[in-house]
Amino acid sequence: MRELQFREALREAMSEEMRRDKSVFLMGEEVAEYNGAYKVSQGMLDEFGPERIYDTPIAELGFAGLGVGAAMNGLKPIIEFMTFNFSLVAIDQIINSAAKMLAMTGGAYSVPIVFRGPTGNAGQLGATHSSNFENWFANTPGLKVIVPSNPYDAKGLLKAAIRDPDPVIFMESEVMYSDKGEVPDGEYLLPIGIADIKRKGNDVTVISFGKMMKVALQAAEEMAKEGIDCEVIDLRTVRPIDYATCVESLKKTNRAVIVEEANPLAAISSELTYHFQRYAFDYLDAPIVRVNSMDIPLSYSPTYIDVTIPNVQRTVDAIKKVSYK
Repeated sequence: MRELQFREALREAMSEEMRRDKSVFLMGEEVAEYNGAYKVSQGMLDEFGPERIYDTPIAELGFAGLGVGAAMNGLKPIIEFMTFNFSLVAIDQIINSAAKMLAMTGGAYSVPIVFRGPTGNAGQLGATHSSNFENWFANTPGLKVIVPSNPYDAKGLLKAAIRDPDPVIFMESEVMYSDKGEVPDGEYLLPIGIADIKRKGNDVTVISFGKMMKVALQAAEEMAKEGIDCEVIDLRTVRPIDYATCVESLKKTNRAVIVEEANPLAAISSELTYHFQRYAFDYLDAPIVRVNSMDIPLSYSPTYIDVTIPNVQRTVDAIKKVSYK
């Protein structure tokens, strides 16, 4: 095992797949000459050249559409958005072209494309640069949506996404790019759609994904000091969702808290809450509690950011609530 930064794990995944398959290429703003806005693609231009690492204009609709067309013609594009907030400019190509092409052509054209980049809050970037769109894209048939929480998962899932025959949304976090974690030396892929139990426990099921896993795990450690044993599940993918792993955990603990950075209406946590009451109602010993961002645009003020997005204290309070403590 080696210790790699999150950005290094992503770079290694893309580079390995580009060496393995000459149809894979990377395209986006500043991915080439500048080595990536967050240095994810550092050195890739030197290795693969300008024929496979493309800098683009600030024109997300244009280069997303170019990527979709390339994928329909046998290539495997990786399209990097500097932030998924900017993907809204390209959302017509993602939703109406990439996601629907296989069905609309009766299976004649698949679209093996990965759209990747950071999602969510990254500090004082203002409301228009701080949104979470995981649930938006997860609402779309034809897409797979991956939100990894650590370097090991990021590398294995990105390699799987690049090899997938269908369009994949791969969402990262600006504040996680320098996070370090153990990554194996050899080749490995992780299956899309399988959650991972990051911490075993018996008293409360805590479910999260992406950078909110840090909050969930820290809250679980705090609760352990008070004798409450939390099982923490990392969804890893939010389309498809691994309902089975979550339900089996709930049947053991009889209580659930879901931590998600997105706003509460029509969130992934809403979907999980419905699924639990529909398929595991008789196992519930307490109402499910969700910890989401407040239902407001995110402020620039760091003081407001701290109280708006999920944090450890709000999660601890939720765990205590379902435990009747």
